[in-house]
Amino acid sequence: MLSPAALPTPLVTLDVPALARVGVRLRLKRDDLAHPTVPGNKWRKLAPNLALAVEQGYTGLLTFGGAYSTHIRATAAAARELGLSSVGVIRGDELAPLPRNWSLRAAEAAGMELRFVSRGRYRELVRGTDRWSEQDGDGRLLVLPEGGSNALAVAGAAGIPAEIPELGERDVVCCPVGTGGTLAGIAGGLPAGARALGVAVLRGEGYLEREVAELHQAAYGRQFDNWRIHHGHHGGGYGRVPPELEAFAVEFERRHGIDPERRYVAKTLLAVHDLAAAGEFRPGTRVTVVVTGVPDP
Repeated sequence: MLSPAALPTPLVTLDVPALARVGVRLRLKRDDLAHPTVPGNKWRKLAPNLALAVEQGYTGLLTFGGAYSTHIRATAAAARELGLSSVGVIRGDELAPLPRNWSLRAAEAAGMELRFVSRGRYRELVRGTDRWSEQDGDGRLLVLPEGGSNALAVAGAAGIPAEIPELGERDVVCCPVGTGGTLAGIAGGLPAGARALGVAVLRGEGYLEREVAELHQAAYGRQFDNWRIHHGHHGGGYGRVPPELEAFAVEFERRHGIDPERRYVAKTLLAVHDLAAAGEFRPGTRVTVVVTGVPDP
């Protein structure tokens, strides 16, 4: 069985003078502490899918990701704990003959079979133009989308605001956006008056909004108007960590004793600081940033 997550995750208020001067308070929802091997939003998104896999007798999981995908590693670890097989379809067939990086080594160490495909083929697969068969060898594989974002994942992420007391009109709950599942869940789980803010970690204006809207339709059968995505802090694209972002993350750790993961969390924290300085939040706003993952080793 998969070991349970440590829920509710801690809610920590930070002392940030620069934000206080413009009337903004900052809290961290420490989902990075949720689970030792399936951390952060990955546990929340995977847990309902794993329950389905066990209930319906699937023998393994198949999913998609890049060379450093946290979702790939988390799926491999969760499958191993449940006694399921796992297959990871990896973007970039040129990677197949190369030595494995630390992330892919971790996935293989957890028992995941890696299948490398060309970038064009990968796009076809994740966009559903050519579905991968759920039949594989002797067993049945439950196919999970890239990033694990589907209707069940949205329901899992909706548990985040339920753990934050007294949310209301002064509150903004903020998270990184890669595939949209966590933002869709947060928006779906918010009480009236509170709002959700996503920070895009890749170039995807318009596309990411459509992804979130489609996830809302799949999970709830309707749309929500309590969320938006900010696109100004992706740092040049997915996985990009420009010098100013690295400097911010180092200073954030020095001030608060928390080392923020760079590709998602640091971008989100920097966006909140810059948006506050630009007057994007009304005085009296309380921003809660969901720490969705742990730093790379």
